[in-house]
Amino acid sequence: MRPQKRTIHMLTTWVRRQPPKVKAFLAVVAGMAALVLLRFIVHDHDNLFVAAEAVHSIGISVLIYKLMKEKTCAGLSLKSQELTAIFLAFRLYCSVVMEYDIHTLLDLATLATTLWVIFMIRFKLKSSYMEDKDNFALYYVLVPCLALAVVIHPTTSHNLFNRIFWAFCVYLESVSVLPQLRVMQNTKIVEPFTAHYVFALGIARFLSCAHWVLQVLDSRGHLLVALGYGLWPSMVLISEIVQTFILADFCYYYVKSVFGGQLVLRLPSGVV
Repeated sequence: MRPQKRTIHMLTTWVRRQPPKVKAFLAVVAGMAALVLLRFIVHDHDNLFVAAEAVHSIGISVLIYKLMKEKTCAGLSLKSQELTAIFLAFRLYCSVVMEYDIHTLLDLATLATTLWVIFMIRFKLKSSYMEDKDNFALYYVLVPCLALAVVIHPTTSHNLFNRIFWAFCVYLESVSVLPQLRVMQNTKIVEPFTAHYVFALGIARFLSCAHWVLQVLDSRGHLLVALGYGLWPSMVLISEIVQTFILADFCYYYVKSVFGGQLVLRLPSGVV
């Protein structure tokens, strides 16, 4: 074994043997260290948001390549794609009526590709769809997100329903990957293209979270005030952090698998 791989193997083995509380602490420390590094490397923190969108696009491209080349959707969650389409549709509507900028076009392109993926899974590649493994009930996330949006939403001057829709898409985005994680939890084995796609989502959401956190720090909290008053500003930040931590465990095993030279990612019990 090469010295570099031996060191990585020893480090991952040590981390794996630690109790959950220590693992959580190490994850927080690693996240804070990454934020500090990004703060000094990236001078314009808006570039982090652009980078997040770019990485997300790469992940979708990998997904499209898998569907077109391998002609199979095994390991993919249709329900996760449907949740993604729902929050993108709401966000696109809010973007058109509330701000309309470059992100509107990005959301439109992402929604179009997501709908294409849903079409492929539902009709063209239905025989390879693992419906029995994709057993996450959508109302577990749709109902709580909608209820939370009704209670906690932006305090801007926009129409009340638009503000509720905006909050709904923010909350739903933060948990839209849960059905995909359930599929991987049920199968325990994740083939390369699906692993690349989910890892890209994890990186994109970390960059998006870093963008918001660093913007808040640089503005000394004024950004939260600009978002409105009450609990809404805090909920925006919490939603970004939740998105990142939901995928953190998977990203750890993905990196470990890549450095270990494994093409197929095998997840131990209890992961995701």
